[in-house]
Amino acid sequence: MTNSIVAETSSFETSEVLATCLASTPLLSESWRLCSVANDTAPWSFVTEQGGGGGGVTYVAFSSAQMMASGWECSWRNMIPLESMGELPLFWWHRNKELDEPVMVHQGILKLFWTFFNSFQNQIMAIIGTGNTKSIVVTGHSIGGAIASLCTLWLLSYLQHISSSVSVLCITFGSPLLGNKSFSNAILKEKWGTNFCHIVSKHDIMPRLLFAPTIPHSTKLNLLLQFWQMSMICPSFGKLAVQVSDNEKAELFNFVMSYLHAATQDGEGCESFLFHPFGSYLFVSEDGALCVDSPVIVIRMMHLTFATSSPASSIEDHLKYGEYVDKLSLEFLVQRNSMQVNISESSYEAGLEFAVQSAGIANQESAIEPAKECLKIARRIGPSPTQNVAHLAVTLSKVVPYRAEIEWYKAWCDDQSDQMGYYDMFKRRGSSKRGMKVNMNRHILARFWDKVINMLETNELPGDFEMIPKWYNASQFYKLLVEPLDIAEYYGKQMHKTKGHYIKHGRDRRYAIFDRWWKDRVDTREENNGRSKFASLTQDSCFWARVEEAREWLNNVRSECDTSKLVVLWGNIENFENYAMKLVENKEVSQDVLAQNSSYSMWLEDLREMRELNAKVEIV
Repeated sequence: MTNSIVAETSSFETSEVLATCLASTPLLSESWRLCSVANDTAPWSFVTEQGGGGGGVTYVAFSSAQMMASGWECSWRNMIPLESMGELPLFWWHRNKELDEPVMVHQGILKLFWTFFNSFQNQIMAIIGTGNTKSIVVTGHSIGGAIASLCTLWLLSYLQHISSSVSVLCITFGSPLLGNKSFSNAILKEKWGTNFCHIVSKHDIMPRLLFAPTIPHSTKLNLLLQFWQMSMICPSFGKLAVQVSDNEKAELFNFVMSYLHAATQDGEGCESFLFHPFGSYLFVSEDGALCVDSPVIVIRMMHLTFATSSPASSIEDHLKYGEYVDKLSLEFLVQRNSMQVNISESSYEAGLEFAVQSAGIANQESAIEPAKECLKIARRIGPSPTQNVAHLAVTLSKVVPYRAEIEWYKAWCDDQSDQMGYYDMFKRRGSSKRGMKVNMNRHILARFWDKVINMLETNELPGDFEMIPKWYNASQFYKLLVEPLDIAEYYGKQMHKTKGHYIKHGRDRRYAIFDRWWKDRVDTREENNGRSKFASLTQDSCFWARVEEAREWLNNVRSECDTSKLVVLWGNIENFENYAMKLVENKEVSQDVLAQNSSYSMWLEDLREMRELNAKVEIV
C-alpha cells in the first residue's frame, strides 16, 4: 500500500486530495498506534512490526520519550554538518563547490540518532534481507519523529546505494525542525521530499520551537520537556512533573510567535532562523487536514494556524495527535463534504474555502485572507509537472537545430584533409566563424539542460522524469556530442594548469547527473549488443580528458628521475592504453578518435617512440 501512496503524493496539487488519501488508508492510524506502543514498551528505543494483510509493509516506530536522553536540550540551537551516515556519503552529487553553507542538522538530535543507529541498521538490513518487505514506514512522535527522519534519510541513501525497489515513507507527529536550508534543499534535489510527511497540529508549539533562539527560555523548556515526556509514558505521570506556570507559558508562546511572524515576513531567503522545513506538512485540526510542501508556505501556515492558538493549548496540543488521527478518517472527510459552506461558484475558490476550513482557521476572520493568499502561492495556478514536461518537449524541439549544427560540424571535421578530427579541430579553432557558431550553440544547449535539471530539482517535473526514455536518451546524446567540446575548450584555454585536470576539477555537474540517468535507466539492451561498425559518438564522453591526462603522464616520464614515480606514471599510462584499446576493439569510439593527427593517435605515436627509446637505452 505504501508504494501507491508514495507514488501518488508526489503528483498531488491540492491539499485535500492528499489528506483524503492518507486518511483512507491505515498509514496514519497504524503509525500513531505504533508510536503509542513504543512509548509503552520501549520508551527509550523503537519497535518494529510487520503490517497485516500480506502487503509486505514493515513499520518502525520511535518512542517520543527521547527528550531527556543524552542531554540534547542543552544544545537547543547547536548545529553540526551532516556529510555521511555510517559509511554512506549523503548528497554527494549535489555538492556545489561554491556553496557557502554546508548541510547541517540539530546536534542534539543527531547525537540521539547515533545511539539508535547500529540497532536500527541491523534490524532494517535483516528485514530487507528476507525479501518479504516491499515498503517500510518509519514513524515517531515529538523528538522520536526527528530521529525517525534521520533514520529514513539513512535508509533512503542505503536503498539507493544497493539499488533496492523497497519504498520508504516517514510519518512524524509534532516533530521539531531538524536541519538548515541547505539540508532542506538537498532533500528536495534528491527528490526525497515526498518520502517525508510531517503531521502538525494547528496549536502545537513543538514543531515551531526552533524558529526562535530558545536559549533564554531553556529552563522553561526543560520543565516543559519533562512534563511532555512523563505524560507520554503515562498521562497521570504528567501531573507529577514540575508544572510550567501560566505566565511562563505565555512568555514562551509570545516569544516563539514573534520569531515565527518575523520568519514569514522575510520569506525563504531569511537568514535569521537556522532551521527550515523539508518534505510535506499535513496540518491537522478538528475540522480536517491541509497539506503543503513548499518551505515558504509551510512557515506561513505554521504562523497563521499558531496565531489562532493560546499559551495553554500550544502545550496541550502536543499530546493530542491521537485524537486528530482518530478524527482524520475518510468517513469524516466525506461527511464534511455535505456541510453547507459559503463558497463561490468557482471551483478554485471553493477549493480555497475548503482548504482554509480544513486548517481550522475558518472562524478567524483575520487569518482567512492571508491563508488564501498563501495557498494561492503554494498552488501557483500554473502548469503541473506533467504539463511542464509537455512544454519542455516543445522547447527541446526548438534547440534540436543547434544540436544538429554541431553534428554537421563534427561530420565536416571528420572529412577534412588535415585528419585532426572533431575534438582537435575545435580545440584549435581560433577565430573561425564556423567554430564560433558551434561554441555559441554549445552554450545554448548547456543553458537548456541546466534549466531542465533546475526544474527537476525544484519539483517542477515528475519524480520519474529521468526514467522517461525520451529524456535520458536525449541527455545522453547531448553529453556524448557536446562534452568533448567542453573538454577541448578547457584544455585549449589551458585551464587545467590553474584548476587541475578536467574530470576532477572542471566537469560540469550536469554531466554527472546525466551519467546517473543513463546508468539507472530501465532499458539497457543496447549495451549488450556487439557493434559491427564504429560508434557515431565515442561512448565515453570524458575520453578526450583521459587522453589529455595521458599526454601529461608521458611528458612527465621524459623528465622524471625518481624510479618510484616512474613506476606510477608507467602504470597510469598502461592502464589508459589498455582501456582505450578495449574501447577501440569494441568499436565504442567514433572514427575521429583514430584520425591520423588526432591527439590520441599522436599520443600512441609518442608512446611507441618512448618505448623504442627505452629499449635502446636498456640495450646500451
